[in-house]
Amino acid sequence: MSFSITGIAFFVLAVLAIAAVGYLLGRVSIKGVSLGTAGVFIIALLFGALFYNVLSEQMVVKVGEATANYTSNALKLIENIGLVLFVTSVGFIAGPNFFKNLKKNFKSYITLGLIIIVAGGLSCLACYYIGLGIGGEEDPKEFMAMLVGLLSGSLTSTPAFSAAKDTVAERYQDAVTVGHGIAYLFGVVGVVLFVQLIPKLTKANMDEERSKLMSVDTGEKKAYSGKLINIDNFGIGAFAIAAIIGIAVGSVKFGTFSLTTTGGTLLVSLVVAHFGRIGRLNLTPSKHTLEVFRELGLMLFLIGAGVAGGAKFVEYFQAIYFVYGVVMTIIPMIVGFLFAKYVLKLSLLNNLGSITGGMTSTPALGTLINVAGTDDVASAYAATYPIALIAVVLISQGLILLF
Repeated sequence: MSFSITGIAFFVLAVLAIAAVGYLLGRVSIKGVSLGTAGVFIIALLFGALFYNVLSEQMVVKVGEATANYTSNALKLIENIGLVLFVTSVGFIAGPNFFKNLKKNFKSYITLGLIIIVAGGLSCLACYYIGLGIGGEEDPKEFMAMLVGLLSGSLTSTPAFSAAKDTVAERYQDAVTVGHGIAYLFGVVGVVLFVQLIPKLTKANMDEERSKLMSVDTGEKKAYSGKLINIDNFGIGAFAIAAIIGIAVGSVKFGTFSLTTTGGTLLVSLVVAHFGRIGRLNLTPSKHTLEVFRELGLMLFLIGAGVAGGAKFVEYFQAIYFVYGVVMTIIPMIVGFLFAKYVLKLSLLNNLGSITGGMTSTPALGTLINVAGTDDVASAYAATYPIALIAVVLISQGLILLF
């Protein structure tokens, strides 16, 4: 009798093992602060760094005399499925209150989103001149490509990463990729810890903060008096329709810019959730379905991104680049938080929700929802995210073109 697991079965086993160990790590609490779902990302990075080659060996497929390895494609598929599930769920959750919230705080969200991203861009620029002053950077253009990759990783922004790669000369694309991978770790963990630490440091009364948040998201949707027709009992069909349209919208390009899958699915799910139905056809998934898809999607996204990033992390890691990434994560968060608190006068949860959107951090939003004990923080994330998405893409491209 023999026992052997190879190919797709091995890949699935690896994904499930990362999830199990990652959630166990996420449960570890130090003075009330824990990694939560971001623990999955840490384990995924470690797995990628230590066992990527083992995983890759199991994913070799023979086609006649030729062989092909599908590890990278499989991880990308896991990442994209997770992204669609998570972001579409967030859009549906935020949708009913989103437009009222946006109308009341429109200028605040746009201003805060821009402040956060500009602070990140200026931090990147400062690191560039500091690095040149220290010396050791033989090619300034390659160094800037690395730093822009660090910026996109610090803000966990796949669109900025993609735009930067498209903008730089081909010989500098690896520098962008490496920079993104190095900074992505702290970009995820840093914001996750930030949204947990701030309520503790400010000794916030969460019941009062939830009340303030609810006062922003005023008004309930008027119930439809007629009987609605459900595609299925869980709302999975309606969810799939919104996701399909969102992916299509995100694929439309305006020059080199597109909303990407993230922006497209977020926008469409917000609109669909706002209206809730077409005639008698119900387009609102159940709350339980959205909660499950949100968590499942976040987990899959972190595993796909983490394993792939971990594979190159050790090979290209330099301490100074990690420090640059930390700077580009911390400064925009602090500047954004202080600006929102003292200038815009936003309540704590509205402030932190906006920070997760301004930092384009989906993992941090998942953590903040758990910290806040309410899904309503997703409205602030969804309102700030679009302007931050556009701004970080433009600033990333601008920095590369300037240098």
